Amino acid sequence: MRLSSQIKPISYLKAHAAEIVRNLGEQRQTLVITQNGEAKVVIQDIDSYEQTQETMALLKILALGMHQIEEGNVLSAEDVIKRLRARREGD
Repeated sequence: MRLSSQIKPISYLKAHAAEIVRNLGEQRQTLVITQNGEAKVVIQDIDSYEQTQETMALLKILALGMHQIEEGNVLSAEDVIKRLRARREGD
């Protein structure tokens, strides 16, 4: 996808809103809207947005895990299994 072909002024959005929504849904691309020659917003279809949000959440979880490893806040698999077995036996 060439981003340069997906940059439009706000006047284009106003004049072609229905077409833009239809195309974004079909093509799963983003559209950058400019105002006074400056990029202001990005529009994307809902599926792409949800996928982006899920990816961001996974990256945050990964970063948190890496941070915990760096701080030494980890348990061995053996210790985790022992804890789980003890918890299950306690129920």
